[in-house]
Amino acid sequence: MKITPAKIPGVLIIEPVIYKDSRGWFMETFNHKQFIESLQSLNIPSPESFVQDNHSCSAKGVLRGLHYQESPHAQGKLVRVVKGAVYDVVVDIRKDSPSYLQWFGIELTCTNNLMLWIPEGFAHGFVALEEDTHFLYKTTDYYHKESERSILWSDPALGICWPELGGYKISEKDAEALPLDAVL
Repeated sequence: MKITPAKIPGVLIIEPVIYKDSRGWFMETFNHKQFIESLQSLNIPSPESFVQDNHSCSAKGVLRGLHYQESPHAQGKLVRVVKGAVYDVVVDIRKDSPSYLQWFGIELTCTNNLMLWIPEGFAHGFVALEEDTHFLYKTTDYYHKESERSILWSDPALGICWPELGGYKISEKDAEALPLDAVL
């Protein structure tokens, strides 16, 4: 696997090795030993382990986020798309970070096979760019309803440049999320 640091420290773009032949292709989507060794080589703290896998399916224009969980149930996430495409966004909400409140966005698709490692301390969201988009992610802590938080995806203070899709489909919970200054 090829690992490239994103513009925000701690966030990593992961490109798996894909083996193709006349039958199709094969890729290893996760290897714990390689993942930990790669993090260590970049002086990035390693998570203890992944404890939960999640899979969502979204129609084109569905925007989910910006979500995070507070300590002691903060989650690191390893995310990827297995069908369709998303524009994936992370926001650094670590108050002691030099990149505090900076955001990073990347297109993850079933054809580029890129994955994104999002450590604890980031809000996360995505918008589906295609119909029937399947998004998978591993988390380092279990979902904990009382620790769940959201930041308004469209808060001008963040200045996130979401792709223009002619409108978004947003859950009531995400539409009612609080702006940054009311959350952090």
